[in-house]
Amino acid sequence: MKQDSITKQTTSAVNDGWMEGGSFISSVLAGTLLGYGADHIFGTEPWLVIIGIVAGSYSGFMRVWEYSKRIDENPRGR
Repeated sequence: MKQDSITKQTTSAVNDGWMEGGSFISSVLAGTLLGYGADHIFGTEPWLVIIGIVAGSYSGFMRVWEYSKRIDENPRGR
């Protein structure tokens, strides 16, 4: 019975890690693609791609930061 509980906790933690990692990567990818598209439209290569990568990274880090604060406040409730 105890082993089953540990397995569920481990599975939940791994699942949360994949979800947050995917969220971070998605933010960076979205910023990159939006910057690439804007560069293509306005002909400002590569500046808007760089800005998009920085903005996407910032957004991703903020999402992970907020998630880690929620876990610190309520480790069991995730």
